[in-house]
Amino acid sequence: MAYNENLADRIRKTLAHLSKVEEKKMFRGVTFMVNGKMCVSVSGDEMMCRFDPSLQESVAKKKGFRAMVMKGRVYKGYGYISKDGIKSKRDFDYWIGLCLDFNKISKAYKKSKM
Repeated sequence: MAYNENLADRIRKTLAHLSKVEEKKMFRGVTFMVNGKMCVSVSGDEMMCRFDPSLQESVAKKKGFRAMVMKGRVYKGYGYISKDGIKSKRDFDYWIGLCLDFNKISKAYKKSKM
């Protein structure tokens, strides 16, 4: 599945002021790694956000939010945001800010040796 290049460019421009941003192809799209940690992704036409899991209930009420569910399990601290939830600059900046705030305190996952 292709991902929304315009949305990826929008994120790319917003993160351009940061020094340690890397793009990786994953989650059927592109993921923006900040300081070596997954921060925000584009999957299809949606933005996938990584945020503080303690905020799950409050962000779930936001327009365009859909919880990440894999194998029947809700992954707290991860969610998909539809076009409607990031249409305005204000809404878009809210989600990017949420991801960057959590990135500052999150831990990087260790790569397994296989």
